[in-house]
Amino acid sequence: MGKIGEGSAVGGTVLMVAVSPAGRMRLMDAGGVLGPLAAVGTDRLAGTDGAVSVVELADPADPQAVLTRVRTAAAAPGRLTVVIAGQLHLDERQQRLHLALARSTPAALRYTALPWDWVMDALAARPPGATTMVLDLVADAAAWQRLRAGGLGTGLRLFGRVVPPPGRRRTVRPDYLMALATAWRTGPAISLEALHERAVAEVGGREGALVLDGSPPTHGPDHFATAGRQPDPSPDHYATARRQPDLGPDGSATAGRQAPPHRAAAGPSTAPGGPPEAVLAEVLAAARAGRHTEAAALAALAEGQVLRADGVGSVRATHWLEVRAELARLAGEAGRSCELWMAAADAHLALGRPADDEQVVAAVDRAHHQWQQTDPVRALDLGGQLAALREHVPGHRPGAAAAVRARLATLESAEAGHTPGR
Repeated sequence: MGKIGEGSAVGGTVLMVAVSPAGRMRLMDAGGVLGPLAAVGTDRLAGTDGAVSVVELADPADPQAVLTRVRTAAAAPGRLTVVIAGQLHLDERQQRLHLALARSTPAALRYTALPWDWVMDALAARPPGATTMVLDLVADAAAWQRLRAGGLGTGLRLFGRVVPPPGRRRTVRPDYLMALATAWRTGPAISLEALHERAVAEVGGREGALVLDGSPPTHGPDHFATAGRQPDPSPDHYATARRQPDLGPDGSATAGRQAPPHRAAAGPSTAPGGPPEAVLAEVLAAARAGRHTEAAALAALAEGQVLRADGVGSVRATHWLEVRAELARLAGEAGRSCELWMAAADAHLALGRPADDEQVVAAVDRAHHQWQQTDPVRALDLGGQLAALREHVPGHRPGAAAAVRARLATLESAEAGHTPGR
């Protein structure tokens, strides 16, 4: 990031999030840190003398709204600084880390907190070196054990610290960020690395705290260690225009009329390999050869370039969202494919397409079909969003929305039956 205040004419974006859940789940009082951070000059926060956009989120409650803010910031050109004060919790059933939000509860973590890998996915496509994350986090007991085993391993350069849970009925303060904000605001124009060292020296560290010093990340063996990767793709939807079946009233695949193949939007003009057809051919060739990571990286790079050129929710960005949904489906990642197809449907609707538009209907049909293939835990996690989407986009066959509600009720009943104490 260079020396703070040394900057350049290139613009930048700063996203600051400070959030603590209410009640007994609270481990950190994070809200007071935004004031000191806001007093820091925008050029210092962003490391640039160009125009800087600053977004502050104080105790946000809606995971989708926060994700939208992160995606918008990730799509902006120039440098991006993401500052987060809050707490990490582990959904032990899914073994997935979440950033707690204002209305998060232990019983409904999957619905009320923000999955950390969503944040990493949004930042993954940015150019190397263009993103800096500054974190002051506390982890609950389960999340702390996960971090000790695998580290953060996000693939990004991180500064800050993560501390273990403070003990029964106690909370911690974002002392690291408070100290950093003071040094950032009043100190000389020195590197972020040096400012970080000053902040750590000032606040010290609780025993066993994980200090993030901007060095290359540690990659552990767990899900969190690989957060931010794109799904490993498999070939051939766009090569063969394979069609997904329509869904019957019970949500199962039926014979007869099938969803139409995609009318792919114009691809990225500056993506690797030249025109859109060549980019897709590169992706498919890598996948057919078993080089799934390479194929995913090519797709992510193309999508990232489109996001920076056109913005989140553009026609071309929606096209690449659909590509990733198909890659996830072909890789056997039904839950991830469902999630991406729903995002694609939402993007089509946001572009002004009506609920009976063929591209909207096809995206929802595919999301529904993939949801049917998803394991019960993940399906329960995604079911509420799909049910709402199905109500708005019922599709061409009657009963699809009712089928989602029926399966969701069955899944909820099964989960209640396995809940201790019930």
